[in-house]
This record gives sequence, structure tokens and C-alpha cells, in this order.
Amino acid sequence: MLKTFKKGGVHPEENKISAGKAVEVLPPSQKVYIPLGQSLGAPAKPLVDKGSEVKTGQLIAKGESFISANVHSSVSGKVIKIDDITDPSGYRRKAVFIDTVGDEWLETIDRTETIKRDCDLSAQEIIRKINEMGIVGMGGATFPSHVKLMVPEGKKAEILIINGVECEPYLTADHRLMLEKGEQILVGVTLLMKALGVAKAVIGIENNKPDAISHMQELAKSFKGVEVVALKVKYPQGAEKQLIKAITGREVPSQKLPIEVGCVVNNVGTAFAVYEAIQKNKPLFERVVTVTGDKLASPSNFMVRIGTPVSELIEKAGGLPAETGKIISGGPMMGKALNSADIPVMKGTSGIVLVPEEKSKRMEMRNCIRCGKCVSACPMGLEPYLLEREVNAGLWEEAENSRIMDCMECGCCLFTCPSGRPLLDYLRLGKNKVGQIIRSRTK
Repeated sequence: MLKTFKKGGVHPEENKISAGKAVEVLPPSQKVYIPLGQSLGAPAKPLVDKGSEVKTGQLIAKGESFISANVHSSVSGKVIKIDDITDPSGYRRKAVFIDTVGDEWLETIDRTETIKRDCDLSAQEIIRKINEMGIVGMGGATFPSHVKLMVPEGKKAEILIINGVECEPYLTADHRLMLEKGEQILVGVTLLMKALGVAKAVIGIENNKPDAISHMQELAKSFKGVEVVALKVKYPQGAEKQLIKAITGREVPSQKLPIEVGCVVNNVGTAFAVYEAIQKNKPLFERVVTVTGDKLASPSNFMVRIGTPVSELIEKAGGLPAETGKIISGGPMMGKALNSADIPVMKGTSGIVLVPEEKSKRMEMRNCIRCGKCVSACPMGLEPYLLEREVNAGLWEEAENSRIMDCMECGCCLFTCPSGRPLLDYLRLGKNKVGQIIRSRTK
């Protein structure tokens, strides 16, 4: 019987219409806008000025805070300015604007196709290199990878879990990466194992990707301590706590991290980025992005430079359909609608989904009928209908006691509500307010 998590979850239509499309490498854009804040935590501090000449892969901003990530140029050319730009979340952020000239890479980057397995770096040297190369979680959370590998004193990592689930509808970037770069991913897994000092790694892949499962299982035979496990299809199985529960049976306590139960979770895209950073000396300045939608002429998977305007990806996939109602960065369940297609691709951009007008409208909101479907669907065991009431009434202490901070904003409650209640909107609002209150207590 296939493994999965038991509490909650839903089954949205998969719509993996770009799964059969091999990754196409796009040339560098003529203009890129590279945000300085591309990870969870503080934005990086710029190291370049207007007029600076840069090469592809060059460090252009330093992550100086504990939770921050370095930023590298994705193109060669000239810095035009450092100015504000709207990021996929809708916030104005500082970014480096570069006009591209040619494509001159740093000489230190190994651009050959030869796969390198051996690595004589120590665990600390691997972590330091991951930090230098600006690697972050590629599944969307963008937590700085070097921080995740620094196990706190008194804790012990026992197992590395690699997330190949890609449970969001439409997205196929990780699927294609496993099919096309499977051996490199597995080398990256062994490097992460070495950094953590663990002897076991498990790669979880949902059963709607049988080709990726068989391919990775065959490759894993030559990698000691690495196992590939097929999982039952259920959203949001790609979330850390649900994936840990599905694979190990361990339950991460409320408001705690996976290391509490001896686990560290990384995405397959992160493992590939780690391989390139350690074995090829290549910083994270490009990634695979799925560009897809029901009405799109050519749903595709692209290897694209960070900072490339989303509009260029849409054009490469056949152009914006006239009946498009929304452009979503990420998947339709947890992604965010963009207010412009000129927003740049970032390290955490896994997909761009074009939603037709008829699917982009919410149903008319009606009164809650107390059916309890949102409670049954919540993978964190919360009561979304109750949290909506508490947030609407400004009952912040009650919302905190109802564990609103455990909400991971997966959207299962909104997806399953027959009354069209904007549950996720209220939960996001409440988390923001309660989070502010909690942080104010420590000042």
C-alpha cells in the first residue's frame, strides 16, 4: 500500500499538461531585474553600483544576516541602476537592473557536461560553499539552505528527506528535472547527506510520476543509503510536515521544525543546485520554471535565468491567451496572482500558471453552513471556520490559542468550502497580525 499522511488533504485536478515537455534552455534576456531579497529573511546588501560591469555568476549582493542568501548575476553586462521593483508577492523591493551584453561566465564555473561524483570537501566546507553560492529551498519557501544544514546544538539529524512530490496542480518542473538530471540530483543528495552527517536519505515521489519513480530507483541503486519511495497522490504532501509523516510516520510538534524529529527536508531542485554549486562551482542564477495553462498554446518547462521578466516566458510558450483571467506565480493552490507579467523570475519561482477567465473567478460567498468540510480537509488539524470568525472579530489572542500560526496556507479549506468562504484570506491576515503580536513580545 502506498504511503501518505493521514490527516486532511484534498485531491484537486492534477492538470500536469506540460509533463511531457523536455526542459528548454532559454537564452539570457536583454534586460534582467534581479531582486536583492530572494530568500526567507533579510535581503542581501548590494556589492555593485550603477555602471558596474558584471559577468554571469558574479556575486552582486552579499547576504550578511544569519538568515539571508547571496545573490549572483544571471547575465553579463552593465548595471543600469539599483532601484525598486515589484516582486511576485506584490511588494516593492530593491533590485539590480542589468543590461545584457553577450554571455561571459566566470572562468571558475565548470560548464562541461561531465558528471562528477567524488567530493573531498568536509561537511563544514560543503555548507560554506552552499552559503557562498546562494542556494535556497527551490520548492518555493526559499529558506537559505546553509542555515537548514546547520543542526542546532542538542539536536541530531537522522534522515534526509528529499521532496520530489510536486503535489501542486499544473507544475512539472521537478518532474522533468528528475527525468533529465537524475544522476546529478542523486550526487547532490549524497553531498547533503555528508553535510548533515546522516547515512540515510529517502526521496519521496508521488505515484502520478511513474517514469520519474522508476528512473530514480534505478539510478539510486549505485548510491549507498539512498532510497526512492512512491507515495499516494494527495495534496499538500509536498509540505515538510506532511512529507515527514508520510515517509517516516513521525509527527513534527506544533510550532517546531523537522529537526525535532531527526529529519531535514530538501527539494529535488535544491539537491540539483547543491550538485552544481559543489561539483561545478556554479552559483544559483538559473532554474527550471513550468509555464502552463489550459488555454496556453505550448505549455513548457524552461531553464531560465533569474531576473528574466515573466512576460518573456509567456511569449516563448505561445503568448498570453486573450481569455486569461489571472497569471499565478507558483501553483494554483498556494501561488499568488501577479499584477503584471513584467515581474522577474526569482529563485523560488517554480511555475507560471495562466488561468482562464472562467476559472479565475471565485464563487459567490454564502453563509457558513457548519458542514465541517474545512476541518476535515485541514492537514494541520485546525478549525478554519472558527479561525475566520476570530480574525473577522479581531480576537487575536483567541486566534493564537486556536493555533493559527500552524496554518501553512495550503488552501485546502478554501478549496473544499461549499459556501465559497474566503477562509485562506482570513487565515493569512490573521497569521500576519498574530505574528506581529508574538514578535512584539520579544522586543
